[in-house]
Amino acid sequence: MTANTLTAVADGRFQDAAWVAYLLNRFADYYFVALAAYDKGQEQTPAIWRYVFDAAHRKRTNVLQHLFLGVNAHINYDLALTLYDVLHEEWPTLTPAQRNGRYQDYCLINDIIAETIDQVQDEVVKRESPLLVLVDWLGGRIDEWLVVEMLTGWREEVWRQGVEMIEAVDADGRATLRQSLEQSCLQRGRRILMA
Repeated sequence: MTANTLTAVADGRFQDAAWVAYLLNRFADYYFVALAAYDKGQEQTPAIWRYVFDAAHRKRTNVLQHLFLGVNAHINYDLALTLYDVLHEEWPTLTPAQRNGRYQDYCLINDIIAETIDQVQDEVVKRESPLLVLVDWLGGRIDEWLVVEMLTGWREEVWRQGVEMIEAVDADGRATLRQSLEQSCLQRGRRILMA
């Protein structure tokens, strides 16, 4: 998905390609920092990522659970923090039209996700679980549609949470929002593992 988004940046599909590239790079940083901290056994590994990485060592976790646990942590947690990082300084100076432009570029990524979902399914899920080839065939396009709808809904919620953090009155308010965000991601992760 990242490669396809970078292709879309190069192809001029976004209103502000530089901003989208900055968003993508900062977004990726969150994952790599969390992974490095976890590998070193550091306490500052975000709880949601510690949960995901611990689950990766469990033999009974299936490929879909692994995938959705990682997507939950990366989209629902990392992306909200990324939005804060890339928008908080400029947000007060942006006009409503410019804010809408940022949002439109952010939403265009939903289209790229929809365009990429079959590729992810073929390269990741089916390789790890051949039984899912049959499930995919029986389900037709419904499984792709459901995943895209879920991710689009998550990303819409993340935009709202990112803006909420930007507009928080002070650092304590942002810290409370971040803690609440991590707890909701952990709850979602627990539901994924119970599925």
